[in-house]
Amino acid sequence: MAKVAFLGLGVMGGPMARHLATRGHEVTVYNRTTAKAEAWVAAHGGRMGRTPAAAVAGAEFVMACVGNDDDLRAVCTGADGAFATMAPGAVFVDHTTVSAQVTREMQAAAAALGLGFVDAPVSGGQAGAENGALSVMCGGSIEDYDRAEPIIAAYARICRRLGDSGAGQLAKMMNQICIAGLMQGLSEALAFGAKAGLDGEAVVEVISQGAAGSWQMVNRHKTMLQDQFDFGFAVDWMRKDLAICLRTADEIGASLPVTALVDQFYKDVQQMGGGRNDTSSLIRRLK
Repeated sequence: MAKVAFLGLGVMGGPMARHLATRGHEVTVYNRTTAKAEAWVAAHGGRMGRTPAAAVAGAEFVMACVGNDDDLRAVCTGADGAFATMAPGAVFVDHTTVSAQVTREMQAAAAALGLGFVDAPVSGGQAGAENGALSVMCGGSIEDYDRAEPIIAAYARICRRLGDSGAGQLAKMMNQICIAGLMQGLSEALAFGAKAGLDGEAVVEVISQGAAGSWQMVNRHKTMLQDQFDFGFAVDWMRKDLAICLRTADEIGASLPVTALVDQFYKDVQQMGGGRNDTSSLIRRLK
């Protein structure tokens, strides 16, 4: 068992940290909202730090799941950041979805201090975090990954190293590109079926067993048909992720025409007041 710090206790980070504690790891947590860290400790044991630097002191592994590039920089190298007190040889594992650029920047800063760094964004949503069944896409050195993988296993269904620093974030971009296209296709199909007078649930029962089947279809079609979206991965966060995808595509010379279009459709949902709704709320603009 290891001494682990977990930075960020949102809908993903909180359950992930819980799985670490359940596995018997010695867990210290930090959250920007102190009350949330206090509540986590009251529910699951362990300790809390009032700053990232305080939380990671003595940790062998530091896991982070925060919001965006700036948040990651803040918990790593900002005032009271983790890198200031991490012991040489400790490994920082970042589960945040951020740009490959900031990942490589933080990896270089970590290496200069004798620290390991693995970018390890996740897919599977809140349910995957709660059930310890996330897909984890990793980038970094083989040595850092091999050390971190047994710790990540506490909440992973599958965990793979896909290349050097930044590879995990690039893989997560591919994941979000796929989801954007799939969600638009599912939204169009369900809206089409409703206008055609078909029973959407009955149709999905059939087509989900064929080539059209997807995680989104199986797990989101009922709530989409019921116009329920007050859960899950928020549209605001999806647009943040798609912005990273589109910016990176420009940098590497890739073409993402469908992703760019769906990003604008999500903008429509935001303007309808649905920024905090689940990404499946894409169907709202078709009703």
